[in-house]
Amino acid sequence: MPPTSKSTEKSSPVNVKLLLIGNSSVGKSSLLLRFSDEQWLPEDEASATIGVDFRVHKMEVNGKKVKLSIWDTAGQERFRTITSSYYRGAQGVILVYDVANRETFDALPRWYSELETYVSDSVVKILVGNKVDKEFSRQVPTAEGLAFAERMGSLFVEASAKTAVGVREAFTDVVARILETPELWAPVSNVTPDRHKVLKNQGQNMPGSIDLGSASASEGGAGGCAC
Repeated sequence: MPPTSKSTEKSSPVNVKLLLIGNSSVGKSSLLLRFSDEQWLPEDEASATIGVDFRVHKMEVNGKKVKLSIWDTAGQERFRTITSSYYRGAQGVILVYDVANRETFDALPRWYSELETYVSDSVVKILVGNKVDKEFSRQVPTAEGLAFAERMGSLFVEASAKTAVGVREAFTDVVARILETPELWAPVSNVTPDRHKVLKNQGQNMPGSIDLGSASASEGGAGGCAC
């Protein structure tokens, strides 16, 4: 006997698209590598992300199965026209700065301005102060980062890709908030079958869209670059 639609919905994972953005060398790819593979590359072995890279990661948050498509974007200005199209369809954005580099923190208003252009207000945002292992050379106090995040309506956490402090918390917090915001992931179930088919077909050629169920996507996401 085929499963009912209700049981199918219960067993199917929620597909979530996350973006990692921020200046170059703040450690976006290192955070992703630590989260997905529990690995860390020293800065002298890391290389800058060229354009956009992604990984697919499965997890469970608050009893719900989630399949994450995590897009790691290049921070260099020359790639902005390439990566802007990948904002489409994102439900969560992780903005990263380096607590030991004031310039990366001061650049955050520009990144938030870009978000206002490309994503809706309902998209969940979290501000991550990375590299807290460099406490001896910190340039951005925790209180300042938290205050800025609150002004921008974002979640906040400090982390270190090197020591793994706060990394899982950053990803889990943003996914948990997305799951608390049904309009970000549930509306597809409310459209008619024909409409759903049209949306799916349109998405096949849309920048930033991938088939999360395909083996090629999983294999392609295994090689994120560090920056």
